[in-house]
Amino acid sequence: MIGLWDTTGNEVVKALAAERRSAGGVASGLALTLVSVVEEKKVREAEAAATIAAAAHPCRLLIVVRSDLEGRSRLDAEIVVGGRLGPAEAVVMRMYGRLALHAESVVMPLLAPDVPVVTWWHEEPPNMIANDFLGVVADRRITDSAQAPDPVAALRQRAHDYAPGDTDLTWTRITLWRTLVAGAFDSTEAQVIGARIVAPDRDPTAWLMLGWLKSRLGIEPVLEHTDRSPRMRSVELQCANGDCVRVTREEGTALFSRTGQEDRYMPLPKRPVGDELAEELRRLDADQIYAEALGAMAGVPDLEHRPPMRVHVWKDPALAARAASTAA
Repeated sequence: MIGLWDTTGNEVVKALAAERRSAGGVASGLALTLVSVVEEKKVREAEAAATIAAAAHPCRLLIVVRSDLEGRSRLDAEIVVGGRLGPAEAVVMRMYGRLALHAESVVMPLLAPDVPVVTWWHEEPPNMIANDFLGVVADRRITDSAQAPDPVAALRQRAHDYAPGDTDLTWTRITLWRTLVAGAFDSTEAQVIGARIVAPDRDPTAWLMLGWLKSRLGIEPVLEHTDRSPRMRSVELQCANGDCVRVTREEGTALFSRTGQEDRYMPLPKRPVGDELAEELRRLDADQIYAEALGAMAGVPDLEHRPPMRVHVWKDPALAARAASTAA
């Protein structure tokens, strides 16, 4: 590992090149550049998740930590090639002062050549991705609405701010649920006429599941709130022939129940963030099914027909904070 304190972007580029040469890194072996925007307290979490994802998708990991917007502009950097991060090249950049508002000036020269760019916010999602240049230059953008104070409101905002190429880890967390529910129709063609989802009121996965069922089946699912479980508890489908299909979460497994058949237990583990991230990195094109589900959930139609490119809209959070303080 190389540590550079109070340095410049040019020095970081040189140090990364030197470390790659000494470690035998090969740029052509990288599948993508992963830019992670992280809070200071979550840097180690982001590194651990990226290590898991890099096992399937060797990448250059650029972690951006923005701190103390009012202080002196300064850049501190840590460079790690291989080692504890596996097949990844990582640069952890802590930016202070006005430099933090122009992180792209340091990040852009560090992007691996001729590979896609993915930006991942391992913190509260931005209200508008166009306000962050690191999101505008990315081919794919990954947010996590569950990290917002109001996860459901944050998920709805993702619909209003959507552009093809966006995704949210809330969607990834219901992959196994969707697989189990879809598998129920492998042996029947009965029409689904109703659905019921049992989940906590502030669980965004339940709302996105509701949107997915609504968009795929053309029904209006009922969301029943419960305080007995911290996560989505069950999904139940009512069929026109009278059959009932239910998937219920039980301690890392799912109880699959169906009218006229014996109950079965299926795996339904809580996956680490690294596995969820790796799943999203498998595809770099727009996810049309996610767009339809998100639009149905938020009542915003035709998300998949929006233009994929964004134009950077400058916003100075430091000035906004000052204005709010003055008003108060």
